[in-house]
Amino acid sequence: MTEIITRLTAPTPPFFQKVRNTGILLTAIASAVLSLPVEVHLCVSDIAGAMAIAGAVMAGIGQAAQKDE
Repeated sequence: MTEIITRLTAPTPPFFQKVRNTGILLTAIASAVLSLPVEVHLCVSDIAGAMAIAGAVMAGIGQAAQKDE
């Protein structure tokens, strides 16, 4: 368990910082679309759901990468 915490708190390479930030942005946009108070088409909500999953995976992978020393 401490190895996972150490890995997540280690410095992240610049490329994976961009991947992480893009994933967070995708998840935020998908959450905003899914929480709209109006009725949206089924295909729009399906795409937003897939974007939320992809964004969460991207953010997790981007945060878990660490620099080699």
